[in-house]
Amino acid sequence: MTLAYYAAGAGALALLFALFTLSQVLKESMGTDKMREISLAVQEGAMAYMNRQYKTLIPFAIIIFVLLWSAQYFVDVPEGGHLPVGPASAISFLVGAICSAIAGYLGMNSTTKSNARTAEAARSSGLAKALQVSFRAGAVMGLSVAGLGLLGVSVLYIIFKSPLIINSFAFGASAIAFFARVGGGIYTKAADVGADLVGKVEAGIPEDDPRNPATIADNVGDNVGDTAGMGADLFESYGATTIAAMLIGNSLFGFAGIIFPLLVGAVGIIAAIIGTFFVRTSENGNPQAALNVGLWVTNILTAIGTWFVAQSIFGAPEFGGVATGVFMAVIAGLIVNVAIGYLTEFYTAPGKRPVMSIAEASKTGPATNVIHGLAVGMESCFIPMLFFAASIYFAFWSVMSSAPAEHAGAWAIYGIAMAAMGMLSTAGMVVAMDSFGPVADNAGGIAEMAELPESVREKTDKLDAVGNTTAAIAKGFAIGSAALTALALFSAYVEGVSHKFADQLDGGVFIVNLTEPMVLVGVFIGGAVPFLVGAQTMRAVGQAAYGMVEEVRRQFREIPGIMEGTGKPDYARCVDIATRSAISKMIAPGLVAVICPILVGFILGAKALAGFLGGLTAVGVLLALFLANAGGAWDNAKKYIEQGNLGGKKSEPHKAAVIGDTVGDPCKDTSGPAMNPLIKVAGTISLILGPLLTRL
Repeated sequence: MTLAYYAAGAGALALLFALFTLSQVLKESMGTDKMREISLAVQEGAMAYMNRQYKTLIPFAIIIFVLLWSAQYFVDVPEGGHLPVGPASAISFLVGAICSAIAGYLGMNSTTKSNARTAEAARSSGLAKALQVSFRAGAVMGLSVAGLGLLGVSVLYIIFKSPLIINSFAFGASAIAFFARVGGGIYTKAADVGADLVGKVEAGIPEDDPRNPATIADNVGDNVGDTAGMGADLFESYGATTIAAMLIGNSLFGFAGIIFPLLVGAVGIIAAIIGTFFVRTSENGNPQAALNVGLWVTNILTAIGTWFVAQSIFGAPEFGGVATGVFMAVIAGLIVNVAIGYLTEFYTAPGKRPVMSIAEASKTGPATNVIHGLAVGMESCFIPMLFFAASIYFAFWSVMSSAPAEHAGAWAIYGIAMAAMGMLSTAGMVVAMDSFGPVADNAGGIAEMAELPESVREKTDKLDAVGNTTAAIAKGFAIGSAALTALALFSAYVEGVSHKFADQLDGGVFIVNLTEPMVLVGVFIGGAVPFLVGAQTMRAVGQAAYGMVEEVRRQFREIPGIMEGTGKPDYARCVDIATRSAISKMIAPGLVAVICPILVGFILGAKALAGFLGGLTAVGVLLALFLANAGGAWDNAKKYIEQGNLGGKKSEPHKAAVIGDTVGDPCKDTSGPAMNPLIKVAGTISLILGPLLTRL
C-alpha cells in the first residue's frame, strides 16, 4: 500500500507545480488599461458560464449520488464481497465530479488571466516571452488534469482498498465531462458562427474587430470549449483508464496489477513536469518545434521510467517474463499517441494535400468546398483506425507472448488496458499544448481590439497558428485515448460479468459471441447512438447560432455608430445568449448518453450491453475522427485563402471557404468532441451495471 502513497504524492506534486506556475504567470504585466478591460470581460464571461453550467449540473449529480447510495438495498451483495454501489461508490462519484469541476476552474482561471499577459509579453519582450507565458498558462490546466486524476484515484483506493467500489469516480468524471464538452462546444460555435457570418461575410470586418458584437463571446468560447471542455474530456479518460486497468489487473495479478497503472501515471506526471522546462524558443525560433521538444522529452522519460517500474513490479518469478510484455504494451500506447498526432496534422494542416484540395475546390463555390471537405473527413478515418487496431493487437500479443503458457490468454487482456494507460500517461503535456492555443488566440484578439502595433499581432498570430496545430493534435489524442479507454472499460466490463457465464469461458476468458441475437441487437443500438447524439449537438449549434446571428444583426441595425467606431456594441448581450443556449441545449444529449446503456442493460441484459459497448465504441470513434478532421481541414482551407492565396480575403473562393468553415465548426468543436465522452460515459456506467446485472 506504500506504493499507492507514492502515486498520490505524484498527483499532489503536479497540483503544487501547477499552482506555482500559475503564480509565476500572474506576476506578468497585463499591459494597457484597454488590454486589461478586454481581458477582464473575457474572464467574467467565461467564469459566468462555468458557474451557471455547474449550478445546472448540481441537481443531476445529487440524483446520481442518491441512486448509487440507495442501490445497495435492491441487489444481493455477495458475502464478504463488494458491489459498485453504496456509500463508498456514491462518495467516489461525487469526488470524481468535483475533481473534474476543480480542474476546469483552475484551467479557466489560468487561461483567461493569461491572454492579456501574453499580448503584453509579445509587445514588450517578443515572441520567446509570449510563448513562455502562454505555454505556462496551458501547463496549469494540463498538470491539474493529470494531478487531480491520479490523486483522486489513489486516495480513494487508499481509503476504500477496492478498485471495484471506486469505479464510480470515473462515472462522476465522465458525466461532468460530457456536459462540459457538449455545452462548451455549443457555446463556442454559436459565438463563432455569429462572428463569422455576420461580421466577416455580411459586414466585411475581421472576427476580432472591436466593432463585432460577438467578438467577446467568441473569445470566451475559445476557453470554455478548448480549455474547460478538452480538460474535462481527458480528465475522464485519465480516471476511467486508470480504474479499468486496476480492475483488470486486480483479477489477474492482485495488488501488482492494481498499483502498476498508478505508478505509470506517476511516471508520466514527473516526465511532463520535466518536459515543461524544455519548451523554449528564440526570438526568431519555431514555437512548434519548442512544443514538440517538450512532448518528445515527456514521451521518452515516460518510456524509460515505465521500464524500471515494470521490472520492479512484475519482475518476480510468479509473473514469468511478463514485465517486458507489459512494458511493450505501454510503449504501444505512446507510439499511437505520436502517430495520431502526425496523422491529424497531415489531414488538417495548411499546405498538406487534403487541405489544399479543399482550398482549390473553393474556386468553384461552396458546394464543391463542402463535398471535398466531406471526402477528406471520410478518408482520414482509415489509417488512424489501422493504428488503433495495430496497437491493440501488439499490446495483446506482447503480454500473451511473454506470459506463462497457462496464463497467456487471460493475462493478455491486461496489455490493452496498459496501452491505454501509456497513451494517457502523457496527458499533462498534451493538455498543456492544447490549452496554450486559446491563450494565444485570445492574445491576438486583444492585440486587435486594443489597437496594438501590427508587429504584436504578427507575433501572436505566429503563436495562434501553432495553437491551431496543437489543438488538432490534441483532438486526435482525445479521440485515440477515448478509443483505447473504451476498450479498457469494455475489457473490465466483460471481466466483471464473466462469472455469470462460466459455462462459456474459453481459456478462462468470456467471449462475446457476435452470432448471438442479443449481442447483435446491442451492437446495432450502440452503433446508432453516436448519430443521434451527433444530430442533437449539431442541431443545438444551429439553433444557438441562429439566435446569435439575429442579435448581431440587430445591433448593427439599432446601435448607431458601430461601423464608424463611435458606438459601442453590447458584448454582454451576446455572451448571455451563448451561455443560455449552451446550458439549455446540453441537457438532451447528456440524458441520451446516460440513459441508453442503463435501458439496454436492464431490459436486454448483460450480453446485449456488451454488444452495445462494441457498436458504440467502433462507430463513435469513426464518427469522431470524421467530424474532427473534416472540420479542421475546412478551417485551415479558409485560413490558407485568407493568407492571400487564390484571391485572398473577400474573394469568391474565400466566401466559399467561409461557408465550408461554418459547416465544419460544429463538426470539429461540438459534435465530433461529443463522441469522446459519449463512449466513455457508456463504459463507466457499464462498469457499475455489470456486477448489478449479475446479482439482480
